[in-house]
Amino acid sequence: MYDLVYKNKRLMQVILALIVLPFAFFGIDSYFRGGSSGESVATVGDYRISQNEFTQALRERQDMLRRVSDGRVDAAMLDSSELRFSVVENLIQQHLLVGRAARAGLTVTDRQVQEVVGNVDAFKEDGKFSYARYEELLKLQGMTPLIFEQRMRQDMLVDHVTHPYTSAAFVSRAEAAYLLRISEQQREVSHFTLSAEQFLPQVKLDDDAAKKYYAGHQDEFRLAEQVRIEYVTLSADALLAQMQPSAAEVRKAYDENISRFEVKESRQASHILIAADAAGGADAKNKAKAKADELYAQLKKNPESFAALAKQHSQDPGSAANGGDLGFFGRGTMVKAFDDAVFSMKAGEISPPVASEFGYHIIRLAAVRGAKGKTFEEARPEIEADLKKQLAGRKFAELAEAFSNTLFEQSDSLKPAADLVQAAPQKSGWITRTGADSALLGNPKLLQAVFSDDVLKNKRNSEAIEVSPGVLVGARVAEHKPATIQPFEQVSGALTKKLTLQQARQLAAQEGRARLEALKQGKDTPVSWSAPLLASRGDPKGIPGEVLRQAFKADVSTVPVYSGTEVPGGYALVRVTKVQELADGAKEKQNAIAQTLRQVAGQAELAAYLASLKQKTEVKIRQDVVERK
Repeated sequence: MYDLVYKNKRLMQVILALIVLPFAFFGIDSYFRGGSSGESVATVGDYRISQNEFTQALRERQDMLRRVSDGRVDAAMLDSSELRFSVVENLIQQHLLVGRAARAGLTVTDRQVQEVVGNVDAFKEDGKFSYARYEELLKLQGMTPLIFEQRMRQDMLVDHVTHPYTSAAFVSRAEAAYLLRISEQQREVSHFTLSAEQFLPQVKLDDDAAKKYYAGHQDEFRLAEQVRIEYVTLSADALLAQMQPSAAEVRKAYDENISRFEVKESRQASHILIAADAAGGADAKNKAKAKADELYAQLKKNPESFAALAKQHSQDPGSAANGGDLGFFGRGTMVKAFDDAVFSMKAGEISPPVASEFGYHIIRLAAVRGAKGKTFEEARPEIEADLKKQLAGRKFAELAEAFSNTLFEQSDSLKPAADLVQAAPQKSGWITRTGADSALLGNPKLLQAVFSDDVLKNKRNSEAIEVSPGVLVGARVAEHKPATIQPFEQVSGALTKKLTLQQARQLAAQEGRARLEALKQGKDTPVSWSAPLLASRGDPKGIPGEVLRQAFKADVSTVPVYSGTEVPGGYALVRVTKVQELADGAKEKQNAIAQTLRQVAGQAELAAYLASLKQKTEVKIRQDVVERK
C-alpha cells in the first residue's frame, strides 16, 4: 500500500528495529573502552566482549524468537550451541563495523538523531512529537532516551558502512531472465510407484538375520536413562487470578492516562495513482499529469465509476485491486500533500489530481470517523487487566527470591516451596536427558538440573529454574530408570518386519530400474501412469517432492523422457511428456527477481567485506565460555 513508510523505507526499517527489538550493545563509546563486566567471551582486537554483554544479547535474541513464534519455539533451540555462537558472531561483526566506521572518521550528529526520532509516528500525539510519549514507549522496552539515542546513533553509523555494499550490487538482465525462466518453466509430469509392499511375499530372511542385526546395532535398541519428577511452578500468569485492584486504583489509572483512551479522527479514502518515473524528468511528469486530468474529467461525469477506473488504471499495486481503497487512517499517516488533501475534503468528494513524489493521485473520501474517547466504564476492563498484570508482576518478584531460597534451604522436600506459592506439587511422566512431553519440562536448563548429581543422586531439590519469562520451576526426582538395552525378545517382531521391508524396498528398486531401462529403450513395459499434470518448481500441483525434483533434473531436449528414484514407499518412475516455457505475461516478474538477486549479491559482498575485516583484526572466541550454560 502507498504510504509514508514506502517513502522512507530504509530509515523506517532501522526505527522499527530499534523500537521492537532491544539492542545487544551499549553505545559506541563502549567500543573504545572495551567490555568491563564479567568474564571475556571473545575479543575483537583490543575490545573484550564480556559475559554480561553476551548474556544480554542472547536473552534479547531468545525473547525475539519467542515473540515471532508466539511462544511456540522449541525450548532446546533457545539455548542451543548454534544460537549461542550465532549471537557471538553477530556481536563480533557489529564491533568490527563500528571500529571501521570510527577509523574512517564517520559520525552521526545529534541533529541527525533528533530528526529521526522526531519523525517516528509512534512518538507523536496530534501529529507532533511528544517527549512524554517517547519516554513512555521506551520505558516499556526497558530503555531510557539516552540509551535509545546512543543505540540509534550506533546503528546509523554501522549503516553508513554497510549500505554501499548492500545497495550497490549489480545483476545482469540475462541472469534475472535465466532465473525467471527456470522458475516459471512448466513440465507435464506423470509418475508411477512400485510399492515395496507388493514384493514382501518374495522376501526370504535368513533364520538368524534379526539376531545378527540386533547384535551388530545395539545402540538402536538402547533405552535412555529416564526419571519421573515432582515439580512446583511459580508463574506470574497463575498469580493473576489472585490479584484484584481497588476501585480507587482503577479510577486513578483512568484519570492519569485519559489520553490513552482517546480515539483520534480517521478517514477512509480511495485513490487512483498515476505514477511519474523520476528518471523520465519533466516529460514523464507531464504525461502522468495529462493522464490524471483525463481520468478526473471522466469521474466528474460519472463519479460512480471510481472503483472500476482504479482497478483499470491505478498504478498502486497494493490498492488497485480493491478499487483504490486505502481503508481508514489517521492524520500524518500519508505523505504531506496526500494527507492535506484528504483532511480538507468532505465525505463523498473527489479531488482534482494531487501531486506527490510518487506521481498524481485522484482521491475520493469515502467516510469520516470523528474523534471520541472511551468512558470510564468502557475503559474499566482494560485498565483492570493491566493493573492485575502489574500487581501479579510485583507479587511474582516478591515470591521469586523466597521460592528460590526455600527450595535450597529445605532441599529434602518440595512441600515448603509449594505451600509458599499455594500450588500443589505435580508429577511428570518419564523424562530423558534430551526431552520431555511438554515444553515446560523440556527446558534444557531444567533437564540439566534434574539429571545433575545433586538432584539425581543426592535426592535434593533443584534450584529455581526460569523455564520461560515469568515462570519458575523447582523439581526433585521421584523415580529413576538407568539406561538399558531392550531385550531381543521385546524387539524381535518389529525388527523382523523392518528387515523384511528393507529387502522388499531393494527388490522394488531393482524392478523399477529394469522397467526404467526398458522405457528408455522404447520397449513395452507394464506401467500405470498417473494423470499428466503441468507443474512448475513453485507450483507442484500435488506431485510428490522427490518425483518433481527428478522431473526437473531430466534432460528435456527430446520428450518423452523417463527417470526414476527411490522413495520411502518403494521406487518411483517419472515421465515428462511436455515442456512449456515462460509465457510473455509472466515477464513482469523479472524486475522482482532481479531485485532479490541484487539483495543476495549485496549480502554476499557484505559478508566478504566482513571476512576481510576479520582477517585484519585479531578475533578470538572462548568456546568453553560461550557453551557454558
